[in-house]
Amino acid sequence: MARRDLPTVTVNVFPGGFNWGVYVGQDKGFFAEAGIAVEVQGTPNSVTQMTDFSLGKFDVAMTAVDNIVAYVEGQGEAPIGAQSDFVAVMGSDSGFLSLVASPSIAKIEDLAGKTLSVDAMTTGYAFVLYEIMRRHGLDKDKGDYRIERAGGMVQRWNALREGQHTATLLSAPYNIIAKNAGFTELVKATDVIGPYQGNVAAVRRPWARDNRAKIEAYIRAYRRSIAWLYEPANRAEAIAILTSHLPQMPQAIAEASYGELLDSIRGFFKTCEIDPLGLDCVLSLRSRYGVPPKQLDDPAEYCDLSFG
Repeated sequence: MARRDLPTVTVNVFPGGFNWGVYVGQDKGFFAEAGIAVEVQGTPNSVTQMTDFSLGKFDVAMTAVDNIVAYVEGQGEAPIGAQSDFVAVMGSDSGFLSLVASPSIAKIEDLAGKTLSVDAMTTGYAFVLYEIMRRHGLDKDKGDYRIERAGGMVQRWNALREGQHTATLLSAPYNIIAKNAGFTELVKATDVIGPYQGNVAAVRRPWARDNRAKIEAYIRAYRRSIAWLYEPANRAEAIAILTSHLPQMPQAIAEASYGELLDSIRGFFKTCEIDPLGLDCVLSLRSRYGVPPKQLDDPAEYCDLSFG
């Protein structure tokens, strides 16, 4: 079957190097060999992504699993109500989160009284930021620092660079770009909070019931892409694929991203499974910070692991 005749799966993503597996699957033909054609859509922020997801504007969301938990529980920031049909079907990574601050900031405690930025106040990685700050003696609810919405990673880095905010969570390549520009990487999030489930592939349950073969093909090809990326012999081609999809990325940043995103300990999950300890951390943080308050302790409510 010619690639143009393959059934299409639309995948919605935030911009960044963490889409490397998708890019490889496209360029190396792994998706096509699995029997699907993948079209990538970009999103500027989680409110837009989750709203469009609820409307069925795409098939697969590559997103923080916390977004899925939040909207299933009716705690999402977009005014779309509880979305019980949202479900994660594959794990990708820990989110690659680093707390990055203005050059004048030497340690986390220096952020007292400063303004920090997030994508959305109540979903995504905001709770990771709150927890890092709490463990360093700074409590948002007590007014120890201020929080503002700034949108996705690109928007947050731009706001940080322009001095609108003092710190934010960034992932590769933006944390690398920030460090090269003299900004301070204060800490890796997982060094503070431990294992964390970041990005996942999520679908809507009704779509999943009708498209099991597409989901299985997507997971199979994505897993193959990650395995290919981890092969040292593929390094130069992998970097070329990344820069072809992110043409604004300098070669040096792409090479640094390779070291970070394919780190043997911190890098992409080689099995592409959902990390149970990482998901427990997500539920624990949401139980602490979610509004309205709920005690969340059943991972099966948010995951369907039967596809791969």
